[in-house]
Amino acid sequence: MVELTRRTLLAAGTVVLAAPYVSRAHAATPIRIGVLADMNGPYSNLSGISAVTAARLAAEDFKKEKPDLPVEIVFADFQLKPDIGLGVARSWFDTQDVDAVLDIPMSALALGLTELVKSKNKVGLFSGTATEDLTGKFCSPNHVHWSYDSYAMASTIANACMQRGLDTWFFIAADYAMGASVVRDATKLINAAGGKVLGGVKHPFPGPGDFSSLLLQAQGSGAKVICFANAGDDLVNCIKQAKEFGITSKGAVLTATLMDVPQVKSIGLADAEGILYSNGFYWNRDDGTRAFTKRLLPFVNDLHPSQNIAGAYSAALHYLRAAGVVGHDKAKTDGAAVVAQMKAMTVTDPLYGPAKIAPNGRLQNNMFLLKVKSPSEAKDPWDVASIVETVPPEKAFRPQSEGACKAA
Repeated sequence: MVELTRRTLLAAGTVVLAAPYVSRAHAATPIRIGVLADMNGPYSNLSGISAVTAARLAAEDFKKEKPDLPVEIVFADFQLKPDIGLGVARSWFDTQDVDAVLDIPMSALALGLTELVKSKNKVGLFSGTATEDLTGKFCSPNHVHWSYDSYAMASTIANACMQRGLDTWFFIAADYAMGASVVRDATKLINAAGGKVLGGVKHPFPGPGDFSSLLLQAQGSGAKVICFANAGDDLVNCIKQAKEFGITSKGAVLTATLMDVPQVKSIGLADAEGILYSNGFYWNRDDGTRAFTKRLLPFVNDLHPSQNIAGAYSAALHYLRAAGVVGHDKAKTDGAAVVAQMKAMTVTDPLYGPAKIAPNGRLQNNMFLLKVKSPSEAKDPWDVASIVETVPPEKAFRPQSEGACKAA
């Protein structure tokens, strides 16, 4: 058995298969979860070591509930390249006896995985993926979608701004699946509410670093809202440069659909103050989220968890509990049966519970509208936002009748 620690995780670097964490009670073949993560790239502080550690914590907690069912966690850095991620997953399924894949912080890879997971009768636990197409036209009886999605991010921001009279918009979006999904869904909601999208620009991923020309176009549009439909380092650079140009001082409101605590910390409260963003989790929400954060921090160099990390823990734990109900042999051979059991059970962990999984695979959790605090409001360096509004799942997520899911 190899103990999973921060040292072993960092030593693993970009290798495809790293040393596993094993919770083993006897010689039965373990239930294996493979974490497909960004370990060193622009999304590593939303994924990476924290996602692997979250899965390990879920395995530890499950061991207390069912000590006779062994669990193993493996992980890989897919380097934000879908072809590498697909190759790793295929190898895991074919030669490593992995039963489920977790995290996957890239929509293009997630969409590609849906058919592979289904064809192998495995389980997809998409806890770090944005595109809502996972529970729409790409839905499957073999996967679930946790934490958030592009529709919920768009609806939370768009509805809140429209209610505040912020009815003209300009989008700066990454030119990939997540960016396109957010712009598409937000535009539909804005138009339905009587607002208007004045324009938008796309940038490649990874971005150019210098976003000045895009920001000047956004400023020149006169839009009341400039919405960033990008993530990671690109989002950080956009907001820092927007501050340099004084865009907010001229009346525009900045919003972000995929911002989280690590990005706010990187930007700094002085530059990010007042930004509205949507999220499925906030570490300082209540005693349960704070307790999870405290438990995680020693392994991740004080990096406070994003919604992806909380989702990785919650999805892994619920999957393991469902595997425990259907039994070892069925869990190892019939991923669809485990997903069906996940849907039949209530999610009860302190991060996303209580919640149910809809027939299309979408976890019905609350979403939150958050506002970045001013430096004087922050109680500690990671106390970066206030929850302005709690949005129930029936208002946050796309109605199933509109999602084009035919497989649920």
